[in-house]
Amino acid sequence: MSGKYRKEKNCLNCGHDVESHYCSQCGQPNLELKEPFWGFIGHSVGHYFHFDSKFFQTLVPLLTQPGQVTLDYLAGKRARYIHPVSLYIFVSIVYFIIVPHTLSDNDKDYETSKTETAATLDSLKNELDIAQDNSNKISGYAMRHLSDALSLSDFRKLTFSEQHKFLTKITLEQERNPTNARKKLIEKFQKAHIVTQDSTVAAYNLRQSKLPAADRDNWFTHLTKEREVKILEKKSDGHWSLKEEVKKYQPKQFFLLMPLLALFIMWNFRKNKVYYIDHLVFTIHGMTAFFLVSIVTSVLQRYIFGLDTFMSMFISFLLFAFTMWYLYSGLKLFYNRSKAVTIRKTMTLVIMYFIAFGLTQMMIESAITYLLI
Repeated sequence: MSGKYRKEKNCLNCGHDVESHYCSQCGQPNLELKEPFWGFIGHSVGHYFHFDSKFFQTLVPLLTQPGQVTLDYLAGKRARYIHPVSLYIFVSIVYFIIVPHTLSDNDKDYETSKTETAATLDSLKNELDIAQDNSNKISGYAMRHLSDALSLSDFRKLTFSEQHKFLTKITLEQERNPTNARKKLIEKFQKAHIVTQDSTVAAYNLRQSKLPAADRDNWFTHLTKEREVKILEKKSDGHWSLKEEVKKYQPKQFFLLMPLLALFIMWNFRKNKVYYIDHLVFTIHGMTAFFLVSIVTSVLQRYIFGLDTFMSMFISFLLFAFTMWYLYSGLKLFYNRSKAVTIRKTMTLVIMYFIAFGLTQMMIESAITYLLI
């Protein structure tokens, strides 16, 4: 506890004599009443979130020595660590605020540099302005919004016919004067155009029937797509994805599956004769570590490297590898089993958890579909 201690030895809270810095009767620190602004803020944060030296004393071993913090906590060595539930609540709040917004890239506009945007606009201006086939709306709309940032979301607001006419013009211009910026823009517009084309189940099935058999969606993708299209028909803007919507519920899935994971661990290590609450403390520490690392990796993927890049996939692999290492190392230390037994039980836990995760994901999909259709 930082701050200036009082010279007087009477406790301001209960009046008992204070022999040292803390009252032996009520435990209140014998600090001066007046403190600077930043000291007041620091004590407030430290009181509610334990964000003092205990945080770092807990954080370092939690991430680098899987299972050690749990062993110390259950052995009674708790003064140096933040209570597992308090730490989990704080970390999960940060996780639930940050991570859901980094899982989807649907609403991110495609932006080019000012120079590339200006060059593209100049090259398209003549073609768009001279259009006489009842496409004045397209020309005005496109020029007004492309001058801002060549927005993908703006393109989605056009009708299917308007999108087709606009794609035809911009594709012709690309053939005459190719640029990398316009090429990437056209690719994104074409994907959005297909989504608009599949605005009804009949339209989707018709497009699929015209494709070669090898290029058609498999039965599972077809079933999922039909469900998405039905929901799209209910959405006025025509821009929605069941897959992306389910992603938003993943943080809540992790939270709700945590007690179940503790139960899976208890079943697999029942010979250790450990109480369920001890398994739960181990799971809470593990999920807290996973949340901490996920916060960092999700920010890197979304805002630094981008979601659809090689570095993003590599970071996802590193997160998976870290999770596997952490789970194995924690189980090995906490339950003190042989390497072979620990590896086998680690794989069993992973399979059980993925099955539970998949089932709950199907339940979430069904609930979303039921509510929207």
